[in-house]
Amino acid sequence: MASITLKNVRKSYKDSEIIKGIDLSMEDGECTVLVGPSGCGKSTVLRLICGLEDIDSGEIYIGNRFVNDVPPASRGIAMVFQSYALYPHMTVFENMAFALQVRKLKKSEIEERVISTAKILKIDHLLHRRPKELSGGQRQRVAIGRAIVRKPYAFLFDEPLSNLDSALRCQMRYELAKLKAQLKTTMVYVTHDQSEAMTLADKIVVMRDGLIEQVGTAMQLYNTPANTFVARFIGSCRMNIFPVSFVECRKNIPVFKMPNDELICGPSVEGVIFDKNCCYHLGIRPEDVDIMESAIASDMHVDNQLQGTVVVSENLGGEGYIHVSLKNGLMISLKAKKTISEKSGDDIFMRFERNKCYLFDQNETIISGI
Repeated sequence: MASITLKNVRKSYKDSEIIKGIDLSMEDGECTVLVGPSGCGKSTVLRLICGLEDIDSGEIYIGNRFVNDVPPASRGIAMVFQSYALYPHMTVFENMAFALQVRKLKKSEIEERVISTAKILKIDHLLHRRPKELSGGQRQRVAIGRAIVRKPYAFLFDEPLSNLDSALRCQMRYELAKLKAQLKTTMVYVTHDQSEAMTLADKIVVMRDGLIEQVGTAMQLYNTPANTFVARFIGSCRMNIFPVSFVECRKNIPVFKMPNDELICGPSVEGVIFDKNCCYHLGIRPEDVDIMESAIASDMHVDNQLQGTVVVSENLGGEGYIHVSLKNGLMISLKAKKTISEKSGDDIFMRFERNKCYLFDQNETIISGI
C-alpha cells in the first residue's frame, strides 16, 4: 500500500488546458472518489497517476517515490477500466493469471493468488469459463480480480460499474464496499454516480473544469458545500437554489425576496453584514421541504411556507419527488417520504425550516451550511 500525492499538476492537449494545477493527497489505505460533470478532468487525473498520460508540469508521488518519469508498468498501480478489456480466447483463470505469468512468478504462487482472489470475488466456480459465457457483473469481477492478484500499491477505478444495469450496479457497489474494507489498499475511484461516491469514499474530490472545487467526507460536502456548484452536485436530487435579495433583519433573522417577489427567512449568521445591493443565493434540499394539507399560521423563527402547482411527480413507491411551479414560473423540488398522491396540476402547500437553509454570497460561496 502507498499514499498518492499530486503537486501543482497540469495537463494540456494542444491549446486546451485540461488539468489546471491541482494539489491532492490520498492517504495510504484510503478510498478517494473523484466526481464531477463530464469533461471536468477526473479520468485524466487517473491516467496521469498511472502513467498512461505524461504531465506537462508538477509532481506525482506514489508513497515517497517520485514517478513523473517512471513507466506505467513500474509504478505498482493496477487499473480497472469502464470496459472489461478481457482476453476473449482465455478462460477466467488465464485472464487473471496473465500479468503474473508475464512477471514469471512460480506456477504455484500464480495458482494460489488467482484462486484466493476468485474466492473473495465469488467467481471461483467460473475459472474455467471464457468471457462470452459470463454476465456483465461477472466480467467486471474478473477485471477487478485481474487487478487484485497483482497486489499493487494502489487501485485505480475508472467508472467500473457504468456499463451495468441499475440492479447489478447496486449489487456491485455493495460488493466493492465489502472489498474495500477487506483489502485496505489505497483506491482512487472515478464515477459520476453519487451513490457510489457516498457509499465507497473515505474522501470525495469534486472537480470542475480541471480544478478541484472541494475535498472532504461525504457528509462534509453534503452539510457544508463550499459553493453552489458543490451544493447542486452532491445530493440524490439537486438542491433548490434561488437568487435572492436582502430586505431586512427582523430580530436578527435575515429576510430575503425571491425572484417571484415572495419573502423568505434565511438562517441566522453571526458577524455577517448583508448588503441590499448584492445578489445572494438561498438553498434548501428537497428532503427538507415538507408537504402541508393547507396553509397554517407560520412562526418566522421556525419555518417558511410556499404555495405552488405540481408540474411533475415521480412516484418511486415508498418515496418520490415532486417538482412544483411557484409564482412567476420559479421551480422547487421536494422529496416526499411516502407514496405520492399529488399529480400534475394539483395545488400544493409546502414548508421548510429556515435553519435548514443554505446561504451563499454574491460569489456563490457558502456563508451558512447545516
